[in-house]
Amino acid sequence: MNKLEDFIKQEGAAFPGKTYVEELLKPVFNDQRDYLFHVMFDIHRAHVIMLAEQGIIEKEEAKVMLGGINKVAKTDIGQLSYQPQFEDLFFMMEAKIGEEIGEELAGKIHIGRSRNDMGVAMYRLVLREHLVNLLGNAYQLCEALLEQADRHTETVMTGYTHTQPAQPTTLGHYFLAIHDVLNRDMKRLWSAYGTVNQSPLGAAALTTTGFPISRSRTCELLGFDKIVENSYDSIGGADYLLETASALMTSMIDTGRWIQDFLQHVTREFGTFYVADPYVQCSSIMPQKRNPVSIEHSRSIASSAYGDALAAMNMVHNTPFGDIVDTEDDLQPHLYRAFNNANRVWKLMYAVIATLKVNGEHTKEMAKKSSITITELADTLAREYGVPFRKAHSIASHISKMTIKAGKELYEWKVEDINDVISQFVDVSLSEAEWQKIISPEYFIEIRSIQGGPNPQEVRRMIGERKQRLTNELGNYSEVVRKLDSKREELLNFKL
Repeated sequence: MNKLEDFIKQEGAAFPGKTYVEELLKPVFNDQRDYLFHVMFDIHRAHVIMLAEQGIIEKEEAKVMLGGINKVAKTDIGQLSYQPQFEDLFFMMEAKIGEEIGEELAGKIHIGRSRNDMGVAMYRLVLREHLVNLLGNAYQLCEALLEQADRHTETVMTGYTHTQPAQPTTLGHYFLAIHDVLNRDMKRLWSAYGTVNQSPLGAAALTTTGFPISRSRTCELLGFDKIVENSYDSIGGADYLLETASALMTSMIDTGRWIQDFLQHVTREFGTFYVADPYVQCSSIMPQKRNPVSIEHSRSIASSAYGDALAAMNMVHNTPFGDIVDTEDDLQPHLYRAFNNANRVWKLMYAVIATLKVNGEHTKEMAKKSSITITELADTLAREYGVPFRKAHSIASHISKMTIKAGKELYEWKVEDINDVISQFVDVSLSEAEWQKIISPEYFIEIRSIQGGPNPQEVRRMIGERKQRLTNELGNYSEVVRKLDSKREELLNFKL
């Protein structure tokens, strides 16, 4: 017997072949067991209740069905493993319910539905849970960012553009910017939640059913906001996956950017942030090291979350518009892993930010260097003396280059030296008071009181608005969680 004949013999002559079992059915079964088990039984409960209320089955039959469903739902999933007589977890559980209540009665549970609409409903219910959980961690991180922003409305620091020292700002202004990006990420996640939290049940395989079911009732029982009305769309649409993946990807890219910033700020050379001891590790041979591994891991994990979400999006690309396995069991775990890692990132960074210490004196000294207040010289010449801004900018640029060439800082020049340079361009002479303002990071920040600027009073105004908005959003979030918990409790304890 040659190698190919030996392989064929080992595979078997009937479905499923050995390789199909090992490489597909077993892994899919394990994923279904680990992620979909509880929502599968919730869908069974809701469907049976609806069938009874619609008069499609007798109420006494429904009571027996629910009893069997509830008993099998208590199965220890840790004891479940793939069995070749069942194609997947669904058929295994259907058989177990049949063992409890009889095959004929168990078979009625499937009246007016299909594995298609049930499968999409399971995916949507699990993704809904993940979205709610991730949003909870996002709100927590928002609170930490706002708290730190509030503490540091007057902590002067260097702002950077193109990775170079640019202009003075405050740490409060900086933290608030991160908060606002995160808040927009949350809006995208809420939008995904709205798209996900719609019921496909009642679409059956594709075209609904001839039984007089109530799609709105199963929607209500499971806590969905509304139904996906067009039954073809219920089964064929995959944008709920794409919107979820897109929101995850965007949030992790956004988060990775400011995490990268943090890694720069915690270096000894920058010295802006001091990471608390519980979140640093020591080198194995260099005892002086305080390695900010919590932030490093967060950056890496964020990239992993992005990668899994992107994989899910790629798996939908160029697939037919209809029921297709590409959007099902092979894809879903990528999103679950992406959510898991996104949660890890935001929990870790909450811990880091909530316990972060700031070297305010150091950041203040750094903000005096690199001529980063020089913009105010150009502004003063234009604002106070009517010098055309482009000419004022040229004068400031000349002084900046002169300062670098001399190996000095801007504040080391005397006003007389600056006036000598200015006089080569325009007939203007600055006073000592004006010069002191120009070289002051605090004045630079104070005068920038335009809406959204770093002026401490303006930043405090923005923080106040955002804290109020956060309070309102947390109230709405808590109501969503309460509603979902209440709906599930109601479903679990429903009496016909």
